[in-house]
Amino acid sequence: MEKEVSLVVKCPLCSEPLMDKVHLINKRPSVKINIETAHERGVLRLCGLYGNSSKESDIEIEEGEIVSMFCPHCNKELSIKETCETCGAPLIAFVIKAGGVVRICSRNGCTNHHIVFKEVSEELSKFYYEYGF
Repeated sequence: MEKEVSLVVKCPLCSEPLMDKVHLINKRPSVKINIETAHERGVLRLCGLYGNSSKESDIEIEEGEIVSMFCPHCNKELSIKETCETCGAPLIAFVIKAGGVVRICSRNGCTNHHIVFKEVSEELSKFYYEYGF
């Protein structure tokens, strides 16, 4: 049986938590971020379960559209200088409370995501301790 990992993430810029404990997706707190498409602004909630691409938005996002994502606290853009290896869209980064950074693609429909550890030994140890691997 595979172990499910519910990530707890925060903004990499202001360190405020991005978890919405009231709005659940798959019975887990969602990651709440502000978004902007070519046509409007809204709120996007992502499933906090790593590997699950379930999401809910209060605005329509076209398949394949690149979405700008912002912290709901500091309102700074969450994109980083790296692009998706699958589709070339900008990557978005969230800091994982237990250590490391999760990066996701900003293109609607692309499910590319991965976890990166900068201080591998220390962050990986914290991550394994938190999730019990």
